[in-house]
Amino acid sequence: MANLNLSVANVALPAIGKAFDSSQTTLNLIAVGYSLGLAASVLYLGAVGDRHGRKLLLLLGIALSVPACLLAAFAPNDTVLAMARILGGLSAGMAYPTTLALITALWAGPGRTKAIALWSALGGGISMLGPVIAGALLERFYWGSVFLITLPLAAVALVMALLFVPAHANESAEPVDNLGGVLSVLLIAGLVLAINFAVVPGQGALVVGLVVITLAAGAAFFWRQRRAANPLYDLHIAGRRTFWVAACAGIIVYGSMMGSAFISQQYLQNVLEYNPVEAGAAILPLVVLMVLVAPRSAKLVETRGARTTLLTGYTFLFLAFGWMLLFWGEDSSYWQIGFAYVLIGIGAGFAGTPASHSLTGSVPVRRAGMASGTADLQRDLGGAIMQSVMGVLLTAGYASAFSAAIATSPESKDCRTRSRAS
Repeated sequence: MANLNLSVANVALPAIGKAFDSSQTTLNLIAVGYSLGLAASVLYLGAVGDRHGRKLLLLLGIALSVPACLLAAFAPNDTVLAMARILGGLSAGMAYPTTLALITALWAGPGRTKAIALWSALGGGISMLGPVIAGALLERFYWGSVFLITLPLAAVALVMALLFVPAHANESAEPVDNLGGVLSVLLIAGLVLAINFAVVPGQGALVVGLVVITLAAGAAFFWRQRRAANPLYDLHIAGRRTFWVAACAGIIVYGSMMGSAFISQQYLQNVLEYNPVEAGAAILPLVVLMVLVAPRSAKLVETRGARTTLLTGYTFLFLAFGWMLLFWGEDSSYWQIGFAYVLIGIGAGFAGTPASHSLTGSVPVRRAGMASGTADLQRDLGGAIMQSVMGVLLTAGYASAFSAAIATSPESKDCRTRSRAS
């Protein structure tokens, strides 16, 4: 549910832009809103699940996703749509961190590695499958239909959670650091929004304000975590090389995957003139290869270690973006498009498992929510940052291209000639 909602908006962005006459900045916020809500809340809510019960938080998150999806589907304007996406992200922030935390609490050894590989592959694969499903819906229905996809899944997930998820699984008895949780929300939300508004004309004061909020919240958060009796985020654990390297690795891997999907959907539809179904189906090689490679990734982690597996994934991702740089253009054929997705699928399939496995393996079970929250954060903060950065570059590129086109147009030349004559 959470991963599918991350990506369904990307294919619908051109249709949403036409329906509401939206600016590129607003479209960026709609695309990144779900990741923003999830990334900003996941650390805090992961800790809440550790203390008050992961099953309870899972059920509440699934239930809240229903009104969030309905509000997005029937939003009267793009502002409401962006807010609905953020609300959906908050609902996922309740449900999503409990999934990996439960795996950590209920499995150990090779069984945990296999479960994490399955979790990583299905999550990433389904998030990339979103454009295919959304594209098919957009061929027959209006743009809001893409936000209704997860409603039947919510019904199934609610029943399954009630029946099969244990009520308690090694939860902590320590109180939650609520002040640290609020500061973490301000820190992450301020960072992502500052990136989004960085190149928007006339928004300099807003960007400065967001940067100040981010820096102040960051300083206060780290001060609080060093002094709190029961910190939300244990900096001693986070300072371990295995932990923070794995967290950074996940940000790079998932950020690259989600950022490329965000840009490529607009590229395929607006530049190569693919229809929504074709644009969504174009990404299928990524989904297939990611799901196929993930089990091999689990075996490689057990036999060769997380470092080798992670570097293998990085190599394929580097080749993928190098291929895009060299071979994606205004007249690229599909084999040039699809081969890049093949490389991304292999890279993400190899790199996703060791990143999450290293996180969960470096914390005690009672801190599973912290590891799970970080694993979710690396995916969603990475996606939010990379989508924001790529959206900013896209906005700047559009502005530059339009300015150049206007300057070289015959009408502009005629105006300059008449101006000099007068």
